Amino acid sequence: MKKLIATLGLALGMLALPVLSQAQTTPQQSRMAQCNKEATGKTGDARKTFMKECLAAKPAATEAAKPAAKEAAKPEKKAEHKAMAEGKKLTPQQEKMSFCSKDAKTKGLKGEERKKFMSDCLRKK
Repeated sequence: MKKLIATLGLALGMLALPVLSQAQTTPQQSRMAQCNKEATGKTGDARKTFMKECLAAKPAATEAAKPAAKEAAKPEKKAEHKAMAEGKKLTPQQEKMSFCSKDAKTKGLKGEERKKFMSDCLRKK
């Protein structure tokens, strides 16, 4: 009897996994669903072309927010924003990262030069 109950519980748990994983959709999935709704009635090459253009098109709000999102994606920026949001001070390591990053930016360093500069800068402090 215990084995039957355990097996049923496991089976029900396995059935619930796909439902739970579909609960949150990514922006790409949302865009795909929207484009799919708009493409109703189109078939063949016309549908394929429409879907390609629809999925490639970027909403105006997304393009305007893209530079801000790119800046927020930098590790030192994330740490600063997180610390500010929580009302905490930056850790010494975060302060070093912020200082070195700003210094590298003012010097216009990119790629390997920036990596080397950041490495040296973080070791010195």
